[in-house]
Amino acid sequence: MRVNTQTASPSQSIQLGKIFHALWNRLGMIMILLLLCVVLSFTAPNFLDTANMLNVLKQVSIIAILAAGMTIVILTGGIDLSVGSTVALSGVISVMVSAAGVNPIIAMLSGAAVGYAVGLINGFFTAKTKLPSFIVTLGSFTYVRGLAYVISGGYPIVLQDETFKFIGGGAILGVPTPIYIMLLVYGVMFFVLKYTMFGRHIYAIGGNEEAARLTGIKVEKSLINVYSISGLLAGLGGVVLAGRLYSGQPTAGQMYELDAIAAVILGGTSLTGGKGRIQGTIIGVLIMGVISNGLTLMDVNYYWQLVVKGGVIVAAVLLDRLRGSSAA
Repeated sequence: MRVNTQTASPSQSIQLGKIFHALWNRLGMIMILLLLCVVLSFTAPNFLDTANMLNVLKQVSIIAILAAGMTIVILTGGIDLSVGSTVALSGVISVMVSAAGVNPIIAMLSGAAVGYAVGLINGFFTAKTKLPSFIVTLGSFTYVRGLAYVISGGYPIVLQDETFKFIGGGAILGVPTPIYIMLLVYGVMFFVLKYTMFGRHIYAIGGNEEAARLTGIKVEKSLINVYSISGLLAGLGGVVLAGRLYSGQPTAGQMYELDAIAAVILGGTSLTGGKGRIQGTIIGVLIMGVISNGLTLMDVNYYWQLVVKGGVIVAAVLLDRLRGSSAA
């Protein structure tokens, strides 16, 4: 009797590897999210309750908004370390404007405008001076936080306006307002990246900036717009957070930039730029939120939660490295 000793040819193995890589990129993080939910449904009390699910979405909404802006920055091969500090400054400014008796809508727009201005400055120096975005935004990470302390005197500014509070702490049909804002942001960003020329320019710049420039793409203008949008969304996040906390706090948003970066990388966007999807980012955000919520429900000490979160960030970067090497 003859025994079949045939094995897959090298070309077949490579093809199978590419198929697995493609499936992992599209479904890997979704499977991890579902697995986490299944495990926590048995280990964390009331995890799958509707109220808790809405609470998870509300908790992650701010980071999700920041991560949407961070996604397009990282897609260009850059990084924005200033978003957490921008959250604080935007919240402080918007609450101060509201406290001065200005219409709450204008007050909220002023907070978003502050975020846009920070992003515009980041984009200008990154695009025009060719300084690494890490250095530019590290500088704004410091001075923007400093401005929040200077303007507020280092103390929280209490919010009085009920309309403002509704943005961060209200609900429509039983669903918290920040969730609607988060979904709107992702809907717009999905459309921009998938169906607009600007979205295609973002991917082109991240893939090869010099090649993008040679094809006629206005790289500097695009980069300025990318960082401006990131700042605008950070400003929006600051306004929503101020509404949730009923105050503008100079300490708000600490470490938010790292959570946003981790969520983006977990969602499949490459740190080197050019590859990634906005829908992957929301999956990454949910993974971070589910882990945090599950640990809280299991009464895990907050210090240990920080240890786990740090591990998730390292794992996110490792996954990005593995994706890069397997795609090569």
